[in-house]
Amino acid sequence: MSLSREQNEAEVIVDTQTYYSRTRAGGREAGKLYLFMKRTIDVAGAVFGILFMSPLFLVIAMLIKIEDPKGPVLFHQIRIGKGEKPFRMYKFRSMVSDAEEKLQELLDKNEVSGAMFKMKEDPRITKVGKFIRKTSIDELPQLFNVLKGDMSLVGPRPPLPREVEEYSEYDKLRLTVTPGCTGLWQVSGRNSVGFKEMVELDLQYIRKRSLLFDLKILLKTVYILIKPNDAY
Repeated sequence: MSLSREQNEAEVIVDTQTYYSRTRAGGREAGKLYLFMKRTIDVAGAVFGILFMSPLFLVIAMLIKIEDPKGPVLFHQIRIGKGEKPFRMYKFRSMVSDAEEKLQELLDKNEVSGAMFKMKEDPRITKVGKFIRKTSIDELPQLFNVLKGDMSLVGPRPPLPREVEEYSEYDKLRLTVTPGCTGLWQVSGRNSVGFKEMVELDLQYIRKRSLLFDLKILLKTVYILIKPNDAY
């Protein structure tokens, strides 16, 4: 007798949770060492990044204000982190001031499947916003989230509360680790990857995560910052 879809998913969840509770190197001590080193690198990287890119922060802030003097430079939004804990995530504002209110009018134009909203020609995006999104500069203020410990330099994308409401138990496995400023999904052609594929990429990262794997993702992210991509 074949198993139902729910039974199959339940078995996958149990197996996956058991696997993720172990470290790739094996043993709790290896896991503790990895997490300690990862946090050390996060803090050092965030401090260096904020200091090194402070002139760029100033220029972007001025451009945002010149285009839209009434709106704030930074945009903050509640996201869901490790263990489904909500936190306030920061970005450079790339949309008009009332973007959240206008979202309801655009939901039927969503261009990706699953619990995410993406629209290539989103009318809410400003001229400066198009540039900083294309280069992923809008994500840089998340370095402050890294310092606070809400985020890591590398990890799964932190979802919105309304997205998590649509998650299955399997999807929630991506919330078992600290979310990141960048991750495997972000450097894998994020706008051509649907929600299900994003979940699988995040779970693949969780299975394989190591300092070397994090470094590879960070280097790919630097390349994306230098060379414009298809982000929107």
